[in-house]
Amino acid sequence: MKSLANFLRHNFKTVSFGWVLTFLSSFGQTFLISLYVPEIIKTFNISEGTFGSIYALGTVIASVVLITVGHTIDHKPVKLVVFFNFLGLILSCLLLSFSTYHISLLIIAMIGLRLTGQGMLSHISQTVMSRYYGANRGKALSVAALGFPMGEAIFPICITTLIVTYGFEVAAQASAGFLILYLFLLSFRDLSYFDKESQVAKKPSLKLLAKDFGGLIKDRRFGILMPSTFMLSFTSTAVFLYQYTFVEEKGWSVSLYAAFFTGYAITRFVMSVIGGLWVDKFTAKKLYRFFLIPQALGLLPFAFMDSILGALIFLIMTGITTGVAGTVKSAVLAEVYGTQKLGAVNSLFSMSMILSTAAAPLLIGFLIDQGVAFPYLILTLFGLLLLAILNSQRLGSVPPAAA
Repeated sequence: MKSLANFLRHNFKTVSFGWVLTFLSSFGQTFLISLYVPEIIKTFNISEGTFGSIYALGTVIASVVLITVGHTIDHKPVKLVVFFNFLGLILSCLLLSFSTYHISLLIIAMIGLRLTGQGMLSHISQTVMSRYYGANRGKALSVAALGFPMGEAIFPICITTLIVTYGFEVAAQASAGFLILYLFLLSFRDLSYFDKESQVAKKPSLKLLAKDFGGLIKDRRFGILMPSTFMLSFTSTAVFLYQYTFVEEKGWSVSLYAAFFTGYAITRFVMSVIGGLWVDKFTAKKLYRFFLIPQALGLLPFAFMDSILGALIFLIMTGITTGVAGTVKSAVLAEVYGTQKLGAVNSLFSMSMILSTAAAPLLIGFLIDQGVAFPYLILTLFGLLLLAILNSQRLGSVPPAAA
């Protein structure tokens, strides 16, 4: 902890930029968008399944667009990329507020929120922190990743209050206003040191970009790393999107479960810090082979314990995995692939992560509609996680990237 405090004392200005980006990515994250769902369903008179399809469609389109624009952080000034991304996020919030005029505006808003919010802001933060820092990469990524739990703790209270008091349109407009304020502050900030200190690749042609992505997908390293990244987001989205359905099926107290969720947030926060220290000490390659184990083990008491303590165990174990993953997922890409084209590499893995958040509600929702019992759903997730963990053990034979 002393080394982390010393790191912050000397690098607060630069690392705080990464934290702000992950913090503001909340506006495109599943947990925040879900707050709008009840009012959107009433406004448009649609079912939960219909909205789920709109959400999945927006997410898939956003993931495809992300892979075509994610590389810009490799060859464009960081400030320019961030500026235009925030413009897109602001426009998406405004489109959401005016979506009552036509459902097509809702679809476009979902695409924009998922792309510029969860997708690009997380991607930019992780890429810049990984590339700018070397020996202290783990600490930088862990501090930047703290923006995720902070957003989960602060924004739901604010957005819910606005929705209940004034309606979801005003809440979306207030979100846009908040982002405009940050954009104004950003205009006075010098970010040129991120461009000067990093090895920035030349802008690739579409043909070269397609060749690069094709090579990445065929590369053995992709087959080792991608399943774990995919399954982390898939499992978390599958459980958290339907968590209250599962809780009611088990006969547990919904209010007590909601209180237990604080344990998840605290655990994720703490493990984000510890995970950064572990990466710098043990390397991300070693940690990546084991970071999914806590979440996998936590699923079993969640499914088979009659006591609600099973839910608490699951939330804490998932908090451990998610907290460590915030640092490990990005750091391992820099260790395995190098930093020269890290933006392109990171965008490919970000796309797989976003696709998993689209696939999870579709698959689990379908299985629920087919009457598959809750324990079998959880066992399915456990089995898939176990396969991903076993596959990641092959990472030990992958040599580190050249410095």
